[in-house]
Amino acid sequence: MSGMSGTGDTGTGEDVTIVHLMRHGEVHNPDGILYGRRAGYHLSELGRQMADRVAEHLAGRDVTYVVASPLERAQETAAPIAKTHGLDPATDERLIEAANVFEGKTFGVGDGALRKPGNWRHLTNPFRPSWGEPYIDQVVRMMGALNAARDAARGHEAVCVSHQLPIWIVRSFIERRRLWHDPRRRQCTLASLTTFTYHGDKIVSVGYSEPARDLVPAHLLAGAKPVKGKSKAFGA
Repeated sequence: MSGMSGTGDTGTGEDVTIVHLMRHGEVHNPDGILYGRRAGYHLSELGRQMADRVAEHLAGRDVTYVVASPLERAQETAAPIAKTHGLDPATDERLIEAANVFEGKTFGVGDGALRKPGNWRHLTNPFRPSWGEPYIDQVVRMMGALNAARDAARGHEAVCVSHQLPIWIVRSFIERRRLWHDPRRRQCTLASLTTFTYHGDKIVSVGYSEPARDLVPAHLLAGAKPVKGKSKAFGA
């Protein structure tokens, strides 16, 4: 499914509602820590520029509801979007980052937590996965958050600011792809918008856009080759 449609009415009595699921902007993380759900990680200056760019991109849209994960980087990304539309951003715990046993560790190529044999036991099952929150649990909570945003903005548009993995997992579920995957193949760049169009309560299309693509560091773009000391996981 792809593309966007306008909000309003389908002509059949069903409301058309658009929910944009946005990934937060770049985070200040000079030590390359997989920060996960840890508090204290804020947007970098570049990340703030990304948030402002998306706010400008959505300025002309019919946004009536803005909600974010409770983590600082998501809250700071949501702020300029909410301000542009004269809204107070809400918080939904269901939009939070996925739990991960490697949280607080470095995870670079050749120089991170995977060099330690003691951590290999966490990698036994990529289908669940064994190193973190089960994919199906992410689907359940993210679908709940999406549907709550749909209801809050029914007939209009909503913006939900979340994190890369849960965004990709719920999109994969909706598009009927397997949930286990190669992280390098996720189409979910920093400050990107994964857009769900509802007719009534049913999702009828999924779109994807990158309003701040020119601001995203090359090694964090989808399909980029890993760079030693730098990992896509850092900006999740």
